[in-house]
Amino acid sequence: MDATVAQIIEIMDRLVPPWLAEEWDNVGLQIGNPRLPARRIWIALDPGPEVIEAACQHKVDLLITHHPLIFRPLKSIDFDTPGGSIIQKAAQHQLAIFSAHTNFDIVQDGVNDILAQRLGLKHLELLHPVKVEASVQNEMSPPVGGEAAYGIGRIGLLDKACSLKSLVSTVKKNLKLDFVKVAGDPKMKIARVAICSGSGSSLMQAFLASKAEVYISGDIRYHDARDAESVQRAIIDIGHFASEHLMVEALAHRLDQLITEAGISAKITACKIEEDPFTIT
Repeated sequence: MDATVAQIIEIMDRLVPPWLAEEWDNVGLQIGNPRLPARRIWIALDPGPEVIEAACQHKVDLLITHHPLIFRPLKSIDFDTPGGSIIQKAAQHQLAIFSAHTNFDIVQDGVNDILAQRLGLKHLELLHPVKVEASVQNEMSPPVGGEAAYGIGRIGLLDKACSLKSLVSTVKKNLKLDFVKVAGDPKMKIARVAICSGSGSSLMQAFLASKAEVYISGDIRYHDARDAESVQRAIIDIGHFASEHLMVEALAHRLDQLITEAGISAKITACKIEEDPFTIT
């Protein structure tokens, strides 16, 4: 039986509960008709123009992204603007767009845990706990740090302590990166690592209050690097894109499993066309 958009949303809401999202966030169905079939589903990081255009050309029914299409309430929709043109094209092609953002960052086995696994971190703890009432916890997504504790970011241990220089090489290899930005003594010994997928500057104080020697994230500011440097800590800035894009393949694989278990049919594809907007020249 072909899946519907509503059935996929129900699966996603169990996998990545919407009640975990930050108050300022906008997760869930961004545009579309829940009653329509979802035979072809794409997973992507961003609902950008190129992804939307390609999805429409391939007759995709549902696009699931990490970053939301709509962050703030709309007062008007101008089809001549980038955002308006995306909404227009999606509506014309009956393309539904669904977002799992900060709830996917916070939930266990979400973006932060995917990043931690890729980096080989063990014995994970929460970097910044977020309290959630036990009455709304979801049995399919048990918390990392206790009965009622969820959080953004993780702290984990390396299998074997190494120098910062060696860790940088491992990070680049495991994430398939040509470059990263690094602050800290290359000879510094690293055993405990803090991470945050996406933009990590807001959790700098949590990192500095922890026992982690290095913080791996994206969008780290100049003065954050200076703060870490002043207390003999280290920063590895892998970029926003690299810290989150790895969720695409992981979510596609997991959703495919859950759809099969649910006894419905849909073709799940990890979008391959996205690239980091930043390059070094």
